[in-house]
Amino acid sequence: MSPPAADADTLIARGRRVLATEAAAVAALEGRLGAEFAAACAILLACTGRIVVTGMGKSGHVGHKIAATLASTGSPAFFLHPAEASHGDIGMITDHDVMLALSNSGETDELLAILPIIKRLAVPMIVLTGGRNSTLARNAAAVLDVSVPEEACPLNLAPTASTTAALAMGDALAVALLEARGFTEEDFARSHPGGNLGRRLLLHVEDVMRQGEELPVVGPDTPLRDGLLEMSRKGLGMTTVLDDERRVLGVFTDGDLRRVLDRALDLRATPMHEVMTPSPKVARPRMLAAEAVHILEEYRITALPVVDDAGVLIGALNVHDLFRAGVM
Repeated sequence: MSPPAADADTLIARGRRVLATEAAAVAALEGRLGAEFAAACAILLACTGRIVVTGMGKSGHVGHKIAATLASTGSPAFFLHPAEASHGDIGMITDHDVMLALSNSGETDELLAILPIIKRLAVPMIVLTGGRNSTLARNAAAVLDVSVPEEACPLNLAPTASTTAALAMGDALAVALLEARGFTEEDFARSHPGGNLGRRLLLHVEDVMRQGEELPVVGPDTPLRDGLLEMSRKGLGMTTVLDDERRVLGVFTDGDLRRVLDRALDLRATPMHEVMTPSPKVARPRMLAAEAVHILEEYRITALPVVDDAGVLIGALNVHDLFRAGVM
């Protein structure tokens, strides 16, 4: 017979109790950060190899996340499953590495099984544990106390508050190391080339600009009618006006076209140099694509010629190119 369904108020109250229990567990960590935390950071900063994160069960799941956070913030790290370590994967550890072990009890069998090998390699071990007097803690170079008075589970069995505390301590380590290494926004972008930040900080104008036959180009004496045809063919929302050396004299855009129509000019007789916008805003090939976005937004335009140091046209882009690149 299934238990009766709880009402909405009961479910909400249970959820709030869990959050309060886990928030208290994390808040309690702040008062424990002291010399041991500083020692752990010093060991990790001195590591010339990689940080080997390990843990069993739910601690292992948390360890996976901590390893990923460390690796993405300038501290090379990977996760080693302790059970697999006893069957060959221990060979992934070198004497240049540091081990970061997670165990709520500090007596996890799979971790104790590889402890003699870790000691033989003279690999420093930092332990995140709730058992300060445990076997792992006694053999650690630094012990970070992540004990909790109770789990959020009403049976006080399922790892909940304890795993939250361990995860928060891992984040504290990663961020402390990040700042100590002088890890910058650009460094973060290099670790995340597929993310929005990576695209914003790593993508250059030359990576997204159109080139060659895709570029709309006319001369200053080209009739306005032909300039309109060139603009329409290339689909950039503008055409560039170049001199004989392919230097940009001006651009003719959709906005210029509206002004031409208001003046009722002769499309066959009017040359481009009379209707173009002279000395237009331009981009450089090594400019960050995000800077090009800033120019477009600041001057409320939709396309930019790309020129070299001599002002010679080498490319062009518009808002659609930047949208496709994920920069806008």
